[in-house]
Amino acid sequence: MPSMASFVCRKLHSRHSNIMIRFFSSPPVKNQRIEKILIANRGEIACRIMRTAKRLGIRTVAVYSDADRNSLHVKSADEAVRVGPPPARLSYLNAPSIIEAAIRTGAQAIHPGYGFLSENAEFAELCQQEGFIFVGPPPSAIRDMGDKSASKRIMGAAGVPLVPGYHGDEQSIDFMKSEADKIGYPVLIKPTHGGGGKGMRIVNNPDEFVDSFLGAQREAAASFGVDKILLEKYITRPRHIEVQIFGDKHGNVVHLYERDCSVQRRHQKIIEEAPAPNVADDFRSHVGQAAVNAAKAVGYHNAGTVEFIVDTSSGEFYFMEMNTRLQVEHPVTEMIVGQDLVEWQIRVANGESLPISQSEVPVAGHAFEARIYAENVPKGFLPATGVLHHYRPVPVSSEVRVETGVEQGDTVSMHYDPMIAKLVVWGESRGAALIKLKDCLSKFQVAGLPTNINFLTRLASHPAFENGDVETHFIEHFKDDLFIESTNNPVLAQGICDSAKLSASIVVACLFEKEHAAIIKQPPGGLSMWYGCPPFRVNHSVKRTLELEWTNEYSDSSPKLLKHSITYHPDGLYIIETGESSLNLEIDYLGSDEFRVTTGGASMDITIATYFKDKDKHIHIWRGSEHHQFKQKLRVDWSDDVETHTKSTFDTTAAHPPGTVLAPMAGLVVKVLGKNGSQVEQGQPILVLEAMKMEHIVKAPLAGIVQGLHVEAGQQVSDSSILFQVKEK
Repeated sequence: MPSMASFVCRKLHSRHSNIMIRFFSSPPVKNQRIEKILIANRGEIACRIMRTAKRLGIRTVAVYSDADRNSLHVKSADEAVRVGPPPARLSYLNAPSIIEAAIRTGAQAIHPGYGFLSENAEFAELCQQEGFIFVGPPPSAIRDMGDKSASKRIMGAAGVPLVPGYHGDEQSIDFMKSEADKIGYPVLIKPTHGGGGKGMRIVNNPDEFVDSFLGAQREAAASFGVDKILLEKYITRPRHIEVQIFGDKHGNVVHLYERDCSVQRRHQKIIEEAPAPNVADDFRSHVGQAAVNAAKAVGYHNAGTVEFIVDTSSGEFYFMEMNTRLQVEHPVTEMIVGQDLVEWQIRVANGESLPISQSEVPVAGHAFEARIYAENVPKGFLPATGVLHHYRPVPVSSEVRVETGVEQGDTVSMHYDPMIAKLVVWGESRGAALIKLKDCLSKFQVAGLPTNINFLTRLASHPAFENGDVETHFIEHFKDDLFIESTNNPVLAQGICDSAKLSASIVVACLFEKEHAAIIKQPPGGLSMWYGCPPFRVNHSVKRTLELEWTNEYSDSSPKLLKHSITYHPDGLYIIETGESSLNLEIDYLGSDEFRVTTGGASMDITIATYFKDKDKHIHIWRGSEHHQFKQKLRVDWSDDVETHTKSTFDTTAAHPPGTVLAPMAGLVVKVLGKNGSQVEQGQPILVLEAMKMEHIVKAPLAGIVQGLHVEAGQQVSDSSILFQVKEK
């Protein structure tokens, strides 16, 4: 049997045109130190690894799919190699292509990052067989811990506490259902491989088990290539606490304290912090030692995380799983211990000993990480796609980090994780760090697609979160505070609406001032001020009527139409009338997207970003801690000192017939469960969509007959496209 190296070398000439390289090299020699490293990943983690590698003088090689050809991680690397088309299974999960890229570029080591092949024991073995240093744990540890059933047996033998459940090989539906009955409901269904909450299902009663089990299998197979499932007793009010461990090839293992990752949506973390709040010293000591014992039980080296579930009612903790890679949230640990964990990874991979012992591990202050996602919060945090028309992260410092893999103008596609960036802050205390987190969130600007930034701000400001009273159902328990709907919190909803109306008035004045400034700066022979927009008239006032459509990011309710009458006076004063109120504004245009607004003797700096999409002008405003977005229709009339007649072409979205179902997100149809002409009940599943490795079941909105169902499995659909209609009998 020829080696993988000889196999990929025979393919070099046929793929030469698809590889961006500057020179050719021979396969690496075993046992040499790392001078060039290939990052078998994409996005922010690839950029993160490159920063440390370059600081150490190590050259970097990026791999990319066709969808990522112009991405930031490709631009940041010394060399870049195409490894396939957009689907991950054909590119970032394509082990032969990645090995080929490493051979062609002369890399000595391969860093898998997180996700994709990072916890694939076969890939780690392949790297070693081909003479590459795998920057991660030994394949045996990946294999033992990657199988959650096997890992629990190993942990049980090592004396690490376990949650009651079933972790065996028998996978028939009837057998698994009987095991669930023995455990007692609620039961947690979880894939034995992978992570990130993909494939997890909470089953509250026996009637839900079969559909949940089959859905978990499908999602696990799509995400991890393995559909094996385990069952656990579901703890109703748990905390998610994990411990960062690190080992070297000389048998040394230390823990770098714990992180709290309890605040989650869709079983995925969105805010992490270190150290965990409201934790006693003896608990911290015990959980840290348990993590070290777990690592030693599998001969672990390099970075890893041991995750525990903590029963808030009893204070007991149980082993949940071990992630045999660098975690997404590793920066919060770096911030409190003052160490670069990627540097540790590289040095351990080179055979060096850990730089410090357990007693020497420092800890100072507190750190938070907020994951900023492209997602539609009111629609259940469904992933979103689109162009980053405006992207302005907060400035970084020794106390503020922004881990990102995108820049303005990039596209968030449906093929990969929708995370835009990680905002990481440090403070001398938890309270100080939390103040900094909220301030940075309010200044983190993204426009072009929906994000969870407003939601994160509201979450971080919740009194329970401020007190550190966190558990995995935090969002569900406080949904009336976090999701601002008029039906459940009219006072807060009205406050947001009033803020939006004020922002809209400021927007129209600022945009007119920007246009006015551009006209005045016209060079001789340029556009005449007399034909500007707004038109300039000496000693005359100018009046205009403008309509803006306001979209409430906190709510999935219909957009609201806001109508403004704007009078521009020759002394530079703007008078904005809405029918409900009148506002006097003075605007100083500072250049680019920046303005200073003065009203009632008070001034404030604001940012406004605009872009065109679907024949509309989209407008975003950041004012203090508030962010609102609007749409403007472009056809309007101006008049001088007379009543304005508007020719706005504003046209609300045409109403669809009752029972019409639209795609909740752009995605791939993976299964069609219904058919035209069939009679269905309300809530009955009709088809399954997948986007960014997450399944979403589309159900019938009412009882009736299915019509217009023309999509097929394997078909791509766009966000808000019509999927089918259910006609009421």
